[in-house]
Amino acid sequence: MAIGKFCMAMLGLAALAGCGGMAAKPGPGDWAAHNGDSAETAFSPLEEINTGTIGRLGLAFSLDLPGETTLEATPIAVGGTLYFTGTHAEVYAVDGKTGQQLWKYDPQTWKVNPYMLTQNFAANRGAAYADGRVYAASLDGRLFALDAKTGKLAWSVQTVPPKSHQFITGAPRTFGGKVIIGQAGADFGERGFVAAYDQANGKEVWRFYVTPGSPEQNKGDPAQEAAAKTWNGEFWKTGTGGGPWDSITFDEELNRIYIGTGNVSPVDPVTRGNEQGDNLYAAGIVAVDAESGQYAWHYQENPRDSWDYDSTQQMTATTLTIDGKPRKVLMHAPKNGFLYVLDRNDGKIISAEKIVKSTWADHIDLTTGRPVEEKDIRFEKGDVTIWPNPAGAHSWQSQSFSAKTGLLYMPVTQNGVHFGKGHSVEGGFDVGGLSIATEKRDERDGKGALLAWNPVTQKQAWRVQHQTMLNGGVLSTAGNLVFQGTGDGMFTAYDAASGNKVWSFDAGLGIIAAPMSYAVDGRQYVALLVGWGGSASVGSDVMNVGWKYGANPRRLLVFALDGKATIPAGPKPTLAVGAVDDPAIRIDPVAAETGHQLFLACALCHGRHARSAGSPGPDLRESALALDQEAFLAVVKGGTLLEKGMPRYDDMTREQALQIWMYVRSAAREAKRGG
Repeated sequence: MAIGKFCMAMLGLAALAGCGGMAAKPGPGDWAAHNGDSAETAFSPLEEINTGTIGRLGLAFSLDLPGETTLEATPIAVGGTLYFTGTHAEVYAVDGKTGQQLWKYDPQTWKVNPYMLTQNFAANRGAAYADGRVYAASLDGRLFALDAKTGKLAWSVQTVPPKSHQFITGAPRTFGGKVIIGQAGADFGERGFVAAYDQANGKEVWRFYVTPGSPEQNKGDPAQEAAAKTWNGEFWKTGTGGGPWDSITFDEELNRIYIGTGNVSPVDPVTRGNEQGDNLYAAGIVAVDAESGQYAWHYQENPRDSWDYDSTQQMTATTLTIDGKPRKVLMHAPKNGFLYVLDRNDGKIISAEKIVKSTWADHIDLTTGRPVEEKDIRFEKGDVTIWPNPAGAHSWQSQSFSAKTGLLYMPVTQNGVHFGKGHSVEGGFDVGGLSIATEKRDERDGKGALLAWNPVTQKQAWRVQHQTMLNGGVLSTAGNLVFQGTGDGMFTAYDAASGNKVWSFDAGLGIIAAPMSYAVDGRQYVALLVGWGGSASVGSDVMNVGWKYGANPRRLLVFALDGKATIPAGPKPTLAVGAVDDPAIRIDPVAAETGHQLFLACALCHGRHARSAGSPGPDLRESALALDQEAFLAVVKGGTLLEKGMPRYDDMTREQALQIWMYVRSAAREAKRGG
């Protein structure tokens, strides 16, 4: 018997502060996991803040976070201390009662592995806690453990090859003495997996691959051998994908892990040499044993995915009464626009209905569990226009299931996509032989909403329409409230039963993270990170609200009844472009057009077609630095802004960098002229 378990058994304590270094277990006022609990409900049982007292809710304190840009994390709270991650997986510890910063740990990806900054815009969705340690993962694939009291590094382990195209933006989860993490990289065709590590020392305990490898790699593993039969040719040489970049759910009742798996890559099945076959276990859910990592069951939501419809979104475990009987269920709203209710025991589908406009399939066949797809949607006859687009009807922003109302509250979006097969589409960007462009046909396209959904009847209870597409995750509480922040900077509370707005606060900047709630000394708090960014710029044609880079501070906001604190007013959003230009610069149209194609690598941060949404990178048309050719080269090739998160592109030639510079100058001049 382990020393910690022996001490607990001998003393009969549920939690022990000494004895083998064990820390107190989370209490009833804590929010000790990414979505509040292992079931990923994002529901708070606290009810001091309720529909009757909401009028007294005010800002208790705020904490400015200099140097941060994108803030996607939901804080966790244990023993009165808040823990959360910043843009580059910096971990903060803050007194949950006073707002005093206790410590900060910076994994310094820019110094340890600067190459990885070129793979994706920097973002991190949070930390995990267990037995006195805080766990987080950096963009370059390091999973690390910190002492919760001091912030001192306990251990660090490299979970992906240092020079691979795999990286981490998701939050780890803890369970049964282990900490688990996945990774992104499906868009590059990297073979995705999740791995569980020992919480005490970081040693790998087990690993599960969500797509098969070569015959030699699969040999002797029934799950991988079965998956390989759903692929064609020498698929392991051209790439698979499936990376579980966000949601992983631990089922305490069944001692299982549910893995939400990523998309297949390349998108076009002909390009990837897989014209037939389901391509397991990508774009679905895989259940594995929590102790061993052995396969239990799978449910594939998008067989032979061809539209970047990954299934990495939050999976919520609960028990619902269906047809008069209690059912252990898993509720999942992936990118594809359906809400699935599955039986957790065997993964069989119970129900599935469309929650937003979704035209790629007519319905889900409940007998086979497979989608009844529309015709010729895999580019068999050329161009395809479908809903939703690859950004998804629901992405990484948290949903919340209320134990009080029985409703599931989801941040959803509506947006179509036009895939151009073998040619460029106006306003689109070209990836792997396809040109991908936004399609807008009705008033809801390019906008988001807060949706309250009954998972038993599979019907909408209420809906709040937003004017912004990129919005935050959701918190529901026993006080009959639902909280959500939006891209326009408003943080709002709604009546959980009716959807009526009952309170709001101007946060001064767009919100994409989810709030949470905790208690200290019997007082309830609601906390939220405010940091516009993420995918805003890569989707700038529909996500741009007008926030300017660096103009508005990133903050932690914490609310309580009778809070009296305030935040200074900041610049309001504006869609006006303050382009700068030097008429003496001669534009080379050929170089500019080549630079336009190369700019795809920059669009993740600086915007589609150089039109930024203000974060995570500035609009280069407005940048005085980008006027100067040598200063531009010093940043792109020399890495002068590396410590601030701007990558150094060692693999890019000087000529290519100058072509990008020429494109930026061309775009700035066009904007200056009102184009």
